[in-house]
Amino acid sequence: MNKPTILLTNDDGIASPGLLAAVEALLPLGDLIVAAPLTQQTSMGRSQTGKPEAKFEPYPLTVSGIEVEAYSLEASPAAVIRHFFMILPSRKPDIIISGINYGENIGVGVTSSGTVGAALEGAMRGSLALAVSLETDVHSQRTYSTQNWQGSIHFTRYFAEILLRRGKLPGVDVLKVEVPSDATAATPWRMTRLSPFMYYHSSIAEPSFESRRCDTLFQKCVWNNEPSDTDAYAVRDDRVVAVTPLCLDLTAKIPLDLVESWIDEE
Repeated sequence: MNKPTILLTNDDGIASPGLLAAVEALLPLGDLIVAAPLTQQTSMGRSQTGKPEAKFEPYPLTVSGIEVEAYSLEASPAAVIRHFFMILPSRKPDIIISGINYGENIGVGVTSSGTVGAALEGAMRGSLALAVSLETDVHSQRTYSTQNWQGSIHFTRYFAEILLRRGKLPGVDVLKVEVPSDATAATPWRMTRLSPFMYYHSSIAEPSFESRRCDTLFQKCVWNNEPSDTDAYAVRDDRVVAVTPLCLDLTAKIPLDLVESWIDEE
């Protein structure tokens, strides 16, 4: 039987240790190709940005003594995925894995996540999609700080294997997996929904017209009324792996005729 084709990307850049951890997780599962942004692209969401003249460049990548086919592109994560599908249509991946990300992607702010954005881009093009993130402190999310990747390696392989074996579940386009920083292979996992709150809060210490974007301060929020079935509660409070099914269809889950009647109401 042919091995599945696995495409790995991220939003932290091709030199990220999190990407190397994902390579370690995925090498046993199939024919692995890495295509990732050349530089840090955190919080790019599903944007299609990058240098117009950029092209795929072979990137030397060896993990556990194995040379891995890898390419970099000076572009956002979603643009990397789009570019791959356009120039290599004969190598359409069976599954796309985005991660392992520095920092959890939790709550309603996931639309700004480059990790999730890349997975959604792949799902839109017909591939199975998995987005994996590791809980880190905020200051580590734009630097390659030392992390314990073993728990996230285990769960990346675990859920990738399930997707490859079971295929697409109707109505689910992406599995989003959030791994606590202290997780091991024995850590339980739980199905969750997105937290209805913003998980990260940004502020400006002394806001004024002269304030610069680099003066913005980021911190994690804690909400006293966080529902117990959310990704935030699972990771932050119960210290379990949060698995959230996402879909491309952002249409509100309400009968459309009800919205129409509300609009037409005098």
